Amino acid sequence: MGSFCYILKSVLDIKFIRENLGLVKESLLRRRYNFDLERFTRVDESYRSLLTEVESMRAHQNKISDEFAKDTSENKSKILSELKTFKENLQKKEADLKRTDAELFNLLLQIPNIPDPTVPEGQTEDDNVEIRKWGEPRKFTFKIKDHNELVNLLDLADLERGAKVSGFRGYFLKGDGVLLSFALWQFALDFMVKKGFTPFITPSLVKENIFVETGKLPIFRDDFYAADDNLYLSPTAEVPMMGYHENEILSEEELPKKYVAFSPCYRREAGSYGKDERGLYRKHEFMKVEQIVLCKAEHQESVKWHEELTGFSEEIVKALELPYHVIINSTGDLPFGAVKMYDIEVWIPSENRYRESHSSSIIHDFQTRRLKIRYKSADGKMRFAHSLNNTAIATPRILQSLLENHQNEDGSVTVPEVLQKYMGKDVITPRTQKNIQ
Repeated sequence: MGSFCYILKSVLDIKFIRENLGLVKESLLRRRYNFDLERFTRVDESYRSLLTEVESMRAHQNKISDEFAKDTSENKSKILSELKTFKENLQKKEADLKRTDAELFNLLLQIPNIPDPTVPEGQTEDDNVEIRKWGEPRKFTFKIKDHNELVNLLDLADLERGAKVSGFRGYFLKGDGVLLSFALWQFALDFMVKKGFTPFITPSLVKENIFVETGKLPIFRDDFYAADDNLYLSPTAEVPMMGYHENEILSEEELPKKYVAFSPCYRREAGSYGKDERGLYRKHEFMKVEQIVLCKAEHQESVKWHEELTGFSEEIVKALELPYHVIINSTGDLPFGAVKMYDIEVWIPSENRYRESHSSSIIHDFQTRRLKIRYKSADGKMRFAHSLNNTAIATPRILQSLLENHQNEDGSVTVPEVLQKYMGKDVITPRTQKNIQ
């Protein structure tokens, strides 16, 4: 196949797509995802036809070249002329093949992963299904403040100066807002390390090819910040951590790989202008502690880890004493690369509703196939590992629920017990009380 090997790094296995067009079509319909599968089929057929033709022509060219080398007669000039003409025709066909290969590769990048049969049908997030919940929302005996009021009263952040310095959705955390954030990160890291996860701090700048190989580009280009030198700012530690083992062959004994990674994250929040403009819920720049697992290429192994990762996040939220529920995302709200996803949504008293704080996804080999993260299984075969990811904690988003749920009548906020050793205090008090003290 010469240099024409893009398709070997497809998101979904192209052989699988060719043999299961009906299933892929059904997947696209379930996802409500607009993709021209007929065009893909035409381009794929053209690619295979051209590939066969080019390989045949190369073989014939080799034959003519051999004849030319062996010929000592007066026919040699005629053979040379024939060889030159043939080579020109071959180069044209190779150019056609290269263009078709690039088109096929681009189409492959636009095919989303196939949802698990257990994912509920739906068009939007409104069709997500609650599967369990924990904790009863607190019944306040006083008029509650929303987190924006609490942030100002407790002097935890400066959004006005943040916008002046960083633009729309910019912010400064300050004072106890900083200490509370560090406490959350350290608690989540300590928790995950005790579960056997290896801690990482990841690069913020990541090469474009890693974004492509993790399924973030080209579809979601408008969501990300591009830097110079073919680099992008990472939207989540999942991206650099998946690139960590790019082009590596692991041993089956090494699996599962369990990582917990801290990183600053950057997203444009394209299409969300006007949403959550006030407060700390939706920001362009935020911090996350992320869980990442690479496991054996077995669906039940992925399912087991999906439940465990989700359970770890639930333990963290319970420790923070925040009521929550777990939902399974519908086909219309399922991320591009996910086979199945759970969201944990925490209770927001001022809005009288749950809002997303954690997302837990099964990816299968959707990313590892292009990243070429493989392992040699017990039967001696090379397999692409399965990958999963899940939020351990994301700030400043979680502060909205934490501040509102733990507020007191005087405007102070009780620090959850698990964070007190990191904060060095059990209550965050308003500025006026601090001044008196």
